[in-house]
Amino acid sequence: MPTYPATSVTFVRGEGSYLFDGDGRRYLDCLSGLAVTSLGHSHPVVAAALHDQAATLLHVSNLFGTEPGLEVARTLDRLVGDGEPAGGQVFFCNSGAEANECAIKLARRAGGLGRHVVVSAYGSFHGRTLATLHATGQPAKHEPFQPLPEGFRHVAWDDLDALAAALDPSVAAVLLEPVQGEGGVNPASRGYFQGVRHLCDERGALLVVDEVQTGLGRTGRWFGFQHLGVRPDVVTMAKALGNGVPIGACWARAEVASAFEPGDHATTFGGQPLATAAARAVLTVMQAEDVPARAARAGARFRERLEGLPGVAGVRGLGLLLAVELSGRDARDVNRALLDAGVVANAVTPTALRLAPSLLISDDEIDEATTVIEKVFQ
Repeated sequence: MPTYPATSVTFVRGEGSYLFDGDGRRYLDCLSGLAVTSLGHSHPVVAAALHDQAATLLHVSNLFGTEPGLEVARTLDRLVGDGEPAGGQVFFCNSGAEANECAIKLARRAGGLGRHVVVSAYGSFHGRTLATLHATGQPAKHEPFQPLPEGFRHVAWDDLDALAAALDPSVAAVLLEPVQGEGGVNPASRGYFQGVRHLCDERGALLVVDEVQTGLGRTGRWFGFQHLGVRPDVVTMAKALGNGVPIGACWARAEVASAFEPGDHATTFGGQPLATAAARAVLTVMQAEDVPARAARAGARFRERLEGLPGVAGVRGLGLLLAVELSGRDARDVNRALLDAGVVANAVTPTALRLAPSLLISDDEIDEATTVIEKVFQ
């Protein structure tokens, strides 16, 4: 169906930070399938885990237990706690949108009748289902699909007074990204998130942090909220968790998670053994490689080199989630020229390029990307 523009390149193989088209041409991937392949393409540990699990057990439904999921849930709980168990529980699903759907339903279940509104920020992106689309703070995306589900409210980004005015007794949760990804790579301020946490405590609303794009090392910490000095009630994640295998997760504090009862929420494929085996392998490699530290170092190197280029008005973001703001250039034109030159990125706004390479990207690969970007600018 025509839900995407016609593709100009078809990739047939990937290895590490590189993609290859049908003619054998090599491209340096600085997008990672939209922050998904954070360990690079065809990582051998993940490939072996998929092979072994596919030959062992693929699916039995969530009416029965399987082995990898419990270990993944425990690891995620520890990473949410920045090394210590955070005392939460996990619902596995297949995507970031589904993780946010789970969070929205959980917030409504915990809030009870009459307390169902979810407040999010303009410029946010939370998914493409009807509910997560309405949670997304981009009204132009809403119009073709009206009427959307009720119970969503939007406020200005990083504006604590606007949020405070919106938090009436009908609000069940505040849903925010620590860095707005699809909205243009816009980091939240530390003071804003701490103020949001205080308001949620004061007004009895849950703080839900959407870490679908920012989670699992991308920003230089295991989760973006860890830069901001807050403890969320609910955390959603997906993208990097399977390194390309579809899997999402919604973590919640145990007392919040207990609002769900059997039958309240479910999924046929969520948490099935193939996906959780991939996630287990991904998390094992991520911890062994200390990907948050790698992302922090590599992101600083990338930023330093980009900021010195003619035509760059500025660079924003955290770790290896960066936006390059262009001076007097159309980001879509520049992005097409970059692809022609062998670098994969994307135009996240009309004036900014988004870069989200593998968290294992080498210094030489960063320098290669910067050289190509400079040549394209020239």
